[in-house]
Order: sequence, then structure tokens, then C-alpha cells
Amino acid sequence: MRDERASAGRRPRPAAPAQPGGIRPTGEVVVGGVPVPAADLDALAILHADLDAFYASVEVIKDPSLAGRPLLVGGIGARGVVTSASYEARAFGCRNAMPMARARALCPEAVALPPDFATYRTYSRRVLRIFRDVTPLVEPLALDEAFLDVAGARRLFGDAVAIARLLRARVAGEVGLPLTVGVAANKFLAKLATTRGKPDGLLVVPPSRSLDFLHPLPVDALWGAGQATIAVLARYGLRTVGEVARTQRDTLEAALGTAVGTQLHELALGRDARSVEPYEAAKSIGSEETFASDIDDPDALAREVLRCSTRVGRRLREAGLTGRTVTLKLRYADFRTITRARTLPDPTDVDADIHRVAADLLVRLRLGRVPVRLIGVTVSNLSDLAAPTQLRFGQDRPGWAAAVRAADAVRARFGDGALDLASLTDDGPAEAFREARDAPRVRREPPLDPPSPPPSLPPTRRDGRPRR
Repeated sequence: MRDERASAGRRPRPAAPAQPGGIRPTGEVVVGGVPVPAADLDALAILHADLDAFYASVEVIKDPSLAGRPLLVGGIGARGVVTSASYEARAFGCRNAMPMARARALCPEAVALPPDFATYRTYSRRVLRIFRDVTPLVEPLALDEAFLDVAGARRLFGDAVAIARLLRARVAGEVGLPLTVGVAANKFLAKLATTRGKPDGLLVVPPSRSLDFLHPLPVDALWGAGQATIAVLARYGLRTVGEVARTQRDTLEAALGTAVGTQLHELALGRDARSVEPYEAAKSIGSEETFASDIDDPDALAREVLRCSTRVGRRLREAGLTGRTVTLKLRYADFRTITRARTLPDPTDVDADIHRVAADLLVRLRLGRVPVRLIGVTVSNLSDLAAPTQLRFGQDRPGWAAAVRAADAVRARFGDGALDLASLTDDGPAEAFREARDAPRVRREPPLDPPSPPPSLPPTRRDGRPRR
């Protein structure tokens, strides 16, 4: 091992604070501080890979001048929320899911940017392709993290630790992103190792030392231990994972309920029988918008429904999915949330179909001037685009399906801002048209003329003489 630190029973060294030259990587850590025994290497088969501060890291690739600066990605309005904070920003106390206003107060010099999800999805797909070069057993959890089962890849690429090193090197070299990997015998310990191994680290938890790593941790390290559960455990004097493990299961079930008590007891003993599930399909695809200030204008709300419907349609097509159930979600100024849904007779991925249903659901609410702080559109009841569909009679509208796919091709080549619906522009259709008309054009060289075909010979008669 390149760097074998962390003694048995001691928590691995936390992420280093911000330095003038950037963030110092955690490096490679093996729990126990000595080489992994051969028997443990055979049992290590599960990796959890997590891209560090993913959205912020992608923004640095897009604009290298941001490197080393505190960076916040998220909603930049008054009600915006941080979706990704660089480690330079985290040194000031900024965190994911924190209100953007609070984060900017903690770090006034931070650069705040709105998210660019289309680019993040592109980078995510590149990283997933690298993972799948090693093993087909990849279970994505989000754009920035996934579980991998590498038991069947060890003959080709070496043991799980060697595979983790390979993935980190390839993602850094080919994509330019830092990747933290946890290596363990099951999913729970692997994800926990990643959390403790950040940033840009590799943390190995050998099975023979897993309890030494796990038991000193606080109970919030256990999956399913939320604030209410932690409060109940504290009343029993249980504050570490080890104390939970030494408690009788019957006691935990009586205090927390059978399901939660059993789960926490198993996890506290380092047991997790779940397998990596590579083919779990998405259950829904949606888009939400939280407004900087409450909106009570029906026309403005209708435009936001159109915007969300367009995003959902594009995401469905990117995923190769169609859906039947369209759900409209609204959150009022007093935080009351309502949903309305309708199921179509046939699955669709066309923006116009989704919008027609969502817009009708909005009209039927008869909101008037009720202030709304959030609106969203979701499509569920998903199926693969190639799945057979029922034969439909009557008029079909292939034009919209072709149009949205043509628009997708334009955006893929020239960027998301190259094409949009006129009704969604900030200044209205007329101003948008003038702006596009007056924008400088990129001069493109005409293609080279194809070579002229050779001249055809005059037709001849049977005797070989040319015809007149």
C-alpha cells in the first residue's frame, strides 16, 4: 500500500482543511494500518465510488479560473439552496442543502453559479462508462455515485483495492474529476468508507477489522438512524455504533419497532446482505422550480409548467424512457403542498403531450391569485422506449415527436441555449427573434465539391460502331 495509516479502532484521518494551493487529498488509507491479509482480499468485492463535490468540480473543468476558489452551485435567488459546495467553500462552513443566502453569508467571497444539469449528466455518463469497462455490475445511486461489484473482475484487473486504484486513475486522467472510493465486503461498509475517505481518497475496510472501524462511530453513521431514532437511542444511553451492537435485539425492537430495531442491530454488527442491483429502473423523472419570490400570476405559472414539461420530456428521451402518468406538484406560500395526477392511455416522451396534461391539471385547480412558491412536473409509470405499445387508431401526431428530437440534436451539438421555445424567453418572442437575428454568425466553409463522374462512353451497336 502506498500509504497505510489509521490504527485499529481509530477513525481514519478526516479531510484536510483548505490550503492556499487547494485541498489536500485524503490519500489511501487501510483500516488497521498494516497490509490487507490475503483472506480479507478475497472477501473484498464491493466498491462505492463517489465523485467529490461533483457539480462544483465540473464547473471548474468548464472554467479553470475557478480552481482553488470557494464555489457554490445551486439556486442563486433569495430562496436558493446549495446543491454542491467545493471543499474550499466547505472550509468556511458551507454545506450541501444549506440555504444559499446562509452559505454566502458564511463565505462572501464564494462564487455562486446556477446548476448545469445537462453537462453534469454528460460527465456522469462518461464516468459510468469507465465503471462498466471493469464490471457490468454497476448500481448508480445518483449522477455522482455508484456501487460496483468487482468479484468477477478480479481475474482480469487484480483485487478490489487494485481495481479501486485503477478507477481513480482513469476517472482523473480521462475525465478530470476527483473520485473517492470505499472498498469493503458489503454495501453499507463501502459507502461508510467513502464518506470517511473524502476528499479524493481510497479507504479500505478489511472484513477482519470492520468492527474496529465501525464501532467507535456515532450512531448517525447507521443507515436509517434519523434525528428521532437518535433521540430514542440517546435515552437508552446509546451514542456509538458499538453500544448499539452490544444491546440485545429485543431491546432495540421494543424501543424502535421490529423493522428499524432489526435493521440497526444488523448494521451495527457490520452485516448487510444486499447485492448490487445494476438494472434497477428509474421510477419517475421530474423537474421542479422554486421561485425567488412567490408567484400569483396565472400566466407566469403556466409558463413555468411549460418549462418543467419541456425539461421532463428531454430527460425522458435522454434516458430512453416513456411514461404514462403525469403529476403536477404545487407548494403554496404557507408551505402546503398538493399534487394532481392523470394517466395517459399510451406512454409518451413528447413535451407537448406532457405539457397538455400538466397545463390542464393546473387550470382545473382554479388558483386565481393564490401565491405559489414551488411548481413541478413529474412523469411516472415508466417503460423502455423500445417496449411494444398498443396499436392506436385515429389521428396520430408524428410531427411533434420528430420536432423535439430534432431540437435535442441541435442542443447536443450547439449547447442548451441554442434552441428554446419562444414563450419561455425572458424578453418575449419578438425580442428573442431580434436577438437571434442580430447575433453574429459563425462563418462555415462550404463543403468541397465532389469529384465529377467520368464522361460516359457513347452507346455502341452490336457491330461495335458508335450509334449516331
